[in-house]
Amino acid sequence: MPKINVLNQAGEKVGNIELSSFVFGITPHKQAMFDVVTAQQAAMRQGTSKVKNRSEVRGGGKKPWRQKGTGRARQGSIRSPQWRGGGVVFGPTPRKYNVKLNKKVKGLALRSALSHFNLENKLVVLEGLNVESGKTKDFNQVLKNLNLEGKTIFVDTKLNDINLRASQNLQFVSMQTVKHVSVYELLNNNNLVLTKDAAKALEEALANE
Repeated sequence: MPKINVLNQAGEKVGNIELSSFVFGITPHKQAMFDVVTAQQAAMRQGTSKVKNRSEVRGGGKKPWRQKGTGRARQGSIRSPQWRGGGVVFGPTPRKYNVKLNKKVKGLALRSALSHFNLENKLVVLEGLNVESGKTKDFNQVLKNLNLEGKTIFVDTKLNDINLRASQNLQFVSMQTVKHVSVYELLNNNNLVLTKDAAKALEEALANE
């Protein structure tokens, strides 16, 4: 089982924790992560794009000229697709982009993402996160104490309003709960910071996947 140091907000070692090799120690499954990220990105799409076909465009009820004898091509409506201002052929209509994935694939992808951070030494386990002042500069000091550079996601069992207020002005910092963290969110960051409680909660949630 992989063992990792537990740090406090000052960046000091206060203990260690043994992480489940089933959750944090597997070889990342790239295809599973790709499939889940693709599905999550597809689910973010609104699917509200809409154009009007020839039956929905205003006007065009009268035949523009008679069928024969004019020397021109026959036309039934000025709202046919070939006319300027006419309807659109095969344009987008409201739809859902949801992709169905098996539960085991989702679990494998999440375990792969967590293992990726552990293998790359980009995983930090905190004893707890509590920026009492609620100030951005104090949260930024926590990042410096932990030697974190680049995009960083903090995951806890529940979100603290004071911590959220302290981090909201930091462009490359995001915060999420164990229940709502996604593979897309994880892989969109360079560093992962878990509280000790969050690490245990993830192990329990993914133990039977």
